[in-house]
Amino acid sequence: MIEQLNDTERAEALDGLPDWDYDEARDAITRTITFADFSEAFGFMTRVALAAEKADHHPEWSNVWNRVEILLTTHDAGGLSHRDIAMAEAIDAMVG
Repeated sequence: MIEQLNDTERAEALDGLPDWDYDEARDAITRTITFADFSEAFGFMTRVALAAEKADHHPEWSNVWNRVEILLTTHDAGGLSHRDIAMAEAIDAMVG
C-alpha cells in the first residue's frame, strides 16, 4: 500500500519543489506551465504521459492552447505520497 506523506515529509518535499503550489484542501501539489504555443505544450504532455504510464502514476491535468495545468495527488493514499514527489521532479526535469 502507498503511504501518504506525514507533515515532516510533506514540508521537506515541498521545500524541494519551488515551482509547485500546495493545495491543502486536496493534499495535492499543482503547477501551471506556459509554453510558446500549442505544439510545444502538447509535446510536453506527451513526454509526461509516457513517464506517467511507465511509473503507473497519472496526473490530473488540462491544456488550453499553450498552458498546461497539473495536479498531483495519490488517490489510493488519500493525499500526497512519494510517488507525487517523484513525478513532480520528473516533470520539472522535462521543463528544464
